[in-house]
Amino acid sequence: MSKLIDLQNQIANLQKQADEIRSKEFQATIVEIRQKMQAFGITVKDLQSTKSKLGRKAKAVAVKSAKPVKAKKAGSTVAAKYRGPNGETWTGRGLMPKWLAALVAAGGTKEQYLIAGA
Repeated sequence: MSKLIDLQNQIANLQKQADEIRSKEFQATIVEIRQKMQAFGITVKDLQSTKSKLGRKAKAVAVKSAKPVKAKKAGSTVAAKYRGPNGETWTGRGLMPKWLAALVAAGGTKEQYLIAGA
């Protein structure tokens, strides 16, 4: 048999084993979770709420200890600085795009693709 077929058979067997283990451990896991919920006084409502008491306290501590950061203007656009032969553009910020990297690798320079007045 081919290696691919052997691997696919192994995957199928392992998936069966995983399903069997999951079904055996499922009920025990539920019992364990219920015991922990009872021990800590956690209710289903606590699990469903997006803002738990602990979460709010943790956020308050994080906010107090964080240094104020000047907010950046969200959504501001930056003018393109480079234009490729097929109309691609790049602002010059962040990683060099693949189209420009390919042109530079082929012997060109970034400066060749500068937009006049940018």
